Amino acid sequence: MTITLGGSVDVENPLSNPDLRAREGVRALRSSKIRDVANAGMGRPGVLPFWFGEPDVPTPQAIRDVAIAELDAGNVFYTHGLGTASLRSALADYGATLHGAVEADRIAVTNSGTAALMITVQALITTGDRVVAVTPLWPNLVEMPKVYGAVVETVSLDFGPAGWQLDLDRLLSALTPGTKALLINSPNNPTSWVLTAAEQRVILEHCRRLGIWVVSDDVYERYYFAGDAAPSFLDIADASDRLVSTNSFSKTWLMTGWRIGWITAPAVLIPEMSKLIEFSTTCSPGFVQAAAEHAVRHGEPIIADTVSRLRRSRDHLATALGALPQVELGAPARGAMYSFFRVEGVTDSLAFCRDLIDKVGLGLAPGIAFGDEGEGFVRWCFASDGDRIDDGVNRLADYLQNHHRPSAVTTTAP
Repeated sequence: MTITLGGSVDVENPLSNPDLRAREGVRALRSSKIRDVANAGMGRPGVLPFWFGEPDVPTPQAIRDVAIAELDAGNVFYTHGLGTASLRSALADYGATLHGAVEADRIAVTNSGTAALMITVQALITTGDRVVAVTPLWPNLVEMPKVYGAVVETVSLDFGPAGWQLDLDRLLSALTPGTKALLINSPNNPTSWVLTAAEQRVILEHCRRLGIWVVSDDVYERYYFAGDAAPSFLDIADASDRLVSTNSFSKTWLMTGWRIGWITAPAVLIPEMSKLIEFSTTCSPGFVQAAAEHAVRHGEPIIADTVSRLRRSRDHLATALGALPQVELGAPARGAMYSFFRVEGVTDSLAFCRDLIDKVGLGLAPGIAFGDEGEGFVRWCFASDGDRIDDGVNRLADYLQNHHRPSAVTTTAP
């Protein structure tokens, strides 16, 4: 049966009506293939999940206690759109400790690091802009500019025995006059590659000359195995540089589910970002901000303990995977919390990861989720204890020995 209301609509199959679909630019966005795998495995008994970038321990009790106390005290009303003055001050102090002077008027608190990136894109990017991204890269960051009609071009890292490396000359060649922004994530998800301070200086000087914005996703800056924090553009940039740093409480202070992050940007840009926050989420919850302030002011022991555990887990996983002949590893991760490795015979990593769930109950993220450059690779989040990692590696070894048939995992299921 059909009814006519300015057009013919099939009520038995309303999705067939093109008028009910999102606009073309949204339909063209790629969905998260990490989420595709996770959705296939969630709720299935016995599945070991390493697909998300998430530590396997809860937020420390002291941080949770602050939120509970704030809730009990009735801190459930609207807050300042840019974040409470006390949290912005705490973040300015934190940033100054790591990177030199950072003023509170350069900081905006957001509902997650993801929101920080989206608000930054909204503030800077418009239809037809050319954006360059260093890949493989977390898919959200590549797709966000496309929501607003930008053209995203990629410069891939190179994989070899030394791990993932940047061809700096190739990146500089891609950053041509008229490029609006460079999107860069270091330490990197998924490869754990880390940009050096020397590379950052060259990139920043080049972008200064050409008027290119640098959008730096710094969510993993404290997950660094050669110092207190990874090299950052904030270490060398002036307050007036075209630089936006986005960050999150999720990884650093084990607060993934709290959904709170922040932006550090030129002061003149912050009032404009305030508008965008108002039009999207209005503000961050007061009780969450209070817990976040406690984390940033008192959380250095949490970070030190987490990085120590990650270093042990990184080494444990690298040793175990290195014993599997079908696995090709690069050098140990310098930062972040991932091993991104190639598996012999895998040409469709999404199908491979789905088959891993079906056959041995192992949940990994497919390399194709991070761009074409990642095909043939899989990502393993090693933020877990050694026993859990051993269980996962044993399942992978079982699969590779008893189930892996390259021709059987080269066609992605719909």
